[in-house]
Amino acid sequence: MKAASVCRFLLVLLLGIFMMPVGVEAAPMHEIVSVSSSVVEEDGTTFLRTEIGLSKGAADYTVKTGSILHPNRLCIEIENTKAGDVPKEMRLDAAYAKSARIREKDKNTQVLFSLAGLAEDEGFRISTLEADKKNKKPFRIVVDIYEAGYVRRGFVDGLKGHYIVVDPGHGGTDQGASGPSGLLEKDVTLAVSLKLRDILENSGAYVTLTREDDRDVWGPSATDGQELQARADVGENTPGTEVFLSVHCNAFSSSASHGTETYYYYGKSWQDELLAQNLQEAMLEHNGLHDRGVKSARFYVLRNTSMPAALVELAFITNYDEEALLGDDAFQEDMAMSLAEGLANYFAVSGK
Repeated sequence: MKAASVCRFLLVLLLGIFMMPVGVEAAPMHEIVSVSSSVVEEDGTTFLRTEIGLSKGAADYTVKTGSILHPNRLCIEIENTKAGDVPKEMRLDAAYAKSARIREKDKNTQVLFSLAGLAEDEGFRISTLEADKKNKKPFRIVVDIYEAGYVRRGFVDGLKGHYIVVDPGHGGTDQGASGPSGLLEKDVTLAVSLKLRDILENSGAYVTLTREDDRDVWGPSATDGQELQARADVGENTPGTEVFLSVHCNAFSSSASHGTETYYYYGKSWQDELLAQNLQEAMLEHNGLHDRGVKSARFYVLRNTSMPAALVELAFITNYDEEALLGDDAFQEDMAMSLAEGLANYFAVSGK
């Protein structure tokens, strides 16, 4: 019995040793190595830019805005980071923000801005800049703060954090339809899609375009099926994609045809129709054109994408008046804004 007890003791001891948790080497701490702030001007807009430099490249961070007690506070909390040898408090240009204060919290570091106005999404913009070795600048988190009461151009509430794929119709060897004065559909769809991307990103959304220039997505020797599948693949292969939006211009043999319409594929889900409805309504509110309705169609990119998808026909490029609109930069900007608003409305009513 004594020998058996010893054996049992040794067995338990060995099991305990093998089952002990193995230590995981902690990720190296980041350090804030620089903080600079200045008033800058871009595209006719003046704002306060603060750059927060980090020692080890990109770091995860969260953004928190004003509470009941501190409605003017903007907090950037950088994970696994210490403050480093930088000023812990800075006085800023009072037209934008009164001060910035740095404090450590557990293993994170918070940069707290006291804004001149309420801390609201349209009053600031957060972005990042990669390290610039040539100019000896580290990876930076960039905080742009606008004057109190300023409404940032191209901002739509309700898009922050959503993942969207935008498909500018045609491109490259496929010019799409053309108007009576020679305007090409592929040029209009790209122009509107690029403007839409800027609005969506400015509003905090994550955006992927199937093409960012005048090219075929699959390649110039592709069949129609290969080209369309390549566009659908962008939606399928982009992590987190919630919506696929294809942008087109309508065309018909008669130049009298006019108006705006949106398509979805009936055989997929109720979200597809809801998406199409919200896009159509938003476009009509902006362009005031004839309402050709929301319709179901078996378009390839609508059938072969697993996420809710819609295809918009902005206007008729074969109509003299509407071709002139489609070629106008202000109209393109307006349509991009309408699509952004339609997407925001969709996310709001779908609960996604």
